[in-house]
Amino acid sequence: MTLQADVYWSFRSPYSYLATRRYVELTEKYDLKINQRFVYPLAIRDPDFFEKNHPNWLGYTFRDMIRVAQFMGIPMAPPNPDPIVQDIATRKIADEQPYIFELTRMGQAASRRGLGLEFANEVSQMIWGGTAGWHEGDHLEKATERAGLDYAELKAEAATEAEALDAEIADNQKALEAAGHWGVPTLVFEGEPFFGQDRIDLALWRMKQKGLAER
Repeated sequence: MTLQADVYWSFRSPYSYLATRRYVELTEKYDLKINQRFVYPLAIRDPDFFEKNHPNWLGYTFRDMIRVAQFMGIPMAPPNPDPIVQDIATRKIADEQPYIFELTRMGQAASRRGLGLEFANEVSQMIWGGTAGWHEGDHLEKATERAGLDYAELKAEAATEAEALDAEIADNQKALEAAGHWGVPTLVFEGEPFFGQDRIDLALWRMKQKGLAER
């Protein structure tokens, strides 16, 4: 019997990126269906978060994400541009955000088609994997095609159904909090949350207890 898990995920989260290819590997190796549930980053949900946090938080996060990527052999570089427009010196989030809303809505549109994980995997490899100007040219179009989706269709849906998609994204956030966490990436299996890219092995252990079998 195919087991099901939900993954709560954000395009701005470096740890979401670091976890994603492992989530993909789980679905390839095991009889497992992962439902990708996109949420908006903390910068959108709580714009004051970065200004309220400890001054060392941002610097440590950058140091940690790079060494985790090196340890795991995953290409990683600061996104160019960042999906969230933010003044790194002051940590203030800009009022105008030209990237994150369309990206997240397109991701949710992909999830409607059962290919949210594939879309997240391909697009995050560009954003966090060192593709400068990932938002320009045909980068997003090619990534969408690699995920088995139609770029023009997703882009149009993100524009024409923005309100409905945002409602679904908000429901994802509510479901994440109802499961017992608030951050990403979080895998939820049978109501139990496993937060972070470093809890995937623990989630796998739990799913095997519940009968997860190799394909």
